[in-house]
Amino acid sequence: MKTFCVVLVRPRDPNNIGAAARAMANFGLSDLRVVDPFAVAWREAVSAVGAEDIMQHAVQYQTLDEALADTSFSLAATALRNRHLEQEIVTLPVLNTRLEKAPQGKIALVFGNEKTGLSGDDIERCVAVLNIPTVSKQPSINLAQAVILTCYELSRRSGFAPLRPVGEFSPEAPTDAQKEILVEKLYTLCEKANLRPDLTTEQRKAFLRRLVGNLPLNEVQLFFAKSLAERISQRMK
Repeated sequence: MKTFCVVLVRPRDPNNIGAAARAMANFGLSDLRVVDPFAVAWREAVSAVGAEDIMQHAVQYQTLDEALADTSFSLAATALRNRHLEQEIVTLPVLNTRLEKAPQGKIALVFGNEKTGLSGDDIERCVAVLNIPTVSKQPSINLAQAVILTCYELSRRSGFAPLRPVGEFSPEAPTDAQKEILVEKLYTLCEKANLRPDLTTEQRKAFLRRLVGNLPLNEVQLFFAKSLAERISQRMK
């Protein structure tokens, strides 16, 4: 089984750490590792909205060697300009394809600090290099943004299960009893508006029952129609 951890090496801004944790939470990752952070109180970053548990359970290491000790594959995220790299270079669009060939176990995604990125030694310590393609005029990406893009790309891998896939939510059809409540509300409204006075009470209710029964209303829509009828009825003398 392959699992993932995000490793931030010497991050300077606690809010970037918090934003990275939030990105991880958005896309189902929870293992955050921080190497030699610049700020002492980095766990208190206000940017970690909804990811406070990830921040509190993040493990702090003194060296990258320690952070990678239990991993089986690691990728150093870096821009390629002015770097002579010996390792395999994996661009973000093909990350998931490459990870299919990675060994089972913990896979580390390693990011450098906001000012200087990863050092040459940091990059050499990793198995491969991860590159996020950009235009040549602006080759580097903000730390938090790089983590967000990478976590999103990982969410496109097979087996990723979002909290609620598109199209999964489908309100249930209303029950007969719920339809009858709407029929009663509409009947009261018809009485106040003097609609179809030629019909008896039972005929009018039968007419409304057929109307409601033929409408493709789900439970949520029916509740809205009932509330609307109530509000209109309350405003009529």
